[in-house]
Amino acid sequence: MTPSAQYLLACEGLVDVVRRQQASIATAADWFARTILAGRMVHVFGSGHSRIMVEEMWPRYGSFPGFNPIVELSLTFHNPVVGANGQRQAMFLENVSGLAARILRNFALAAEDTALVISSSGCNVVPIEMAEEFQRRGVRVVSIISRAHSVASTSRRPDGRKLQDFSDLVLDTGAPIGDAMVQVADLDTPVAPGSTVGGCLLVNCLKAEVAHRLHEAGQPLRVLTASALVGGDRATDLFESAYDEHAHRLAKLFATVGPTG
Repeated sequence: MTPSAQYLLACEGLVDVVRRQQASIATAADWFARTILAGRMVHVFGSGHSRIMVEEMWPRYGSFPGFNPIVELSLTFHNPVVGANGQRQAMFLENVSGLAARILRNFALAAEDTALVISSSGCNVVPIEMAEEFQRRGVRVVSIISRAHSVASTSRRPDGRKLQDFSDLVLDTGAPIGDAMVQVADLDTPVAPGSTVGGCLLVNCLKAEVAHRLHEAGQPLRVLTASALVGGDRATDLFESAYDEHAHRLAKLFATVGPTG
């Protein structure tokens, strides 16, 4: 079997893992749809490469307002690799206790809100504390992890607790221990990770289920759609109205921010 065929076969296994979680996906979609119908937002957070799943949720083609993407550049700016804004600093900051609370200090959260926190290992401090802070403020948390990788990994928190310990519902990407899924002959370290594939499958399953629920409830869906599909004028109208809706929803998160918010 070629390496690429090996990877594709492993990805088929990820699809099966996600397929077996449809009941949990439906529950999470129920929670997220209720949040959006209440005029609030689903907060989506990921550090490191989990940022990919945040941006997969919103904003991109086939996506719609109702999600608040929380992405800190200091935790996710991988391009320089070394030097200023390099990966060493990001990996260090990902385990600085207290940063999550400072991030959420910017928002006036409400019990109607929900959150989606993504971390393949579920063991880094900032995503764990994000979930902890959300729950402390009465916000339901759905997490996306690799169960196999998380179980085999050690939490960076002194108390040993992991992301799943602060989650109301846990979804599994199906990625293996170490994430990489292809073994090259005579190489003792595997290549080609799977958590992004599994994570994006979960995110888009959630997105589709939420869209269905919102449409059934009569909520206008302003879906970012390519002009090649709906024409230039319609695509522009959708983009502008979707961005306006996002701004109006986001404004509520700032309106009462502060000690009494």
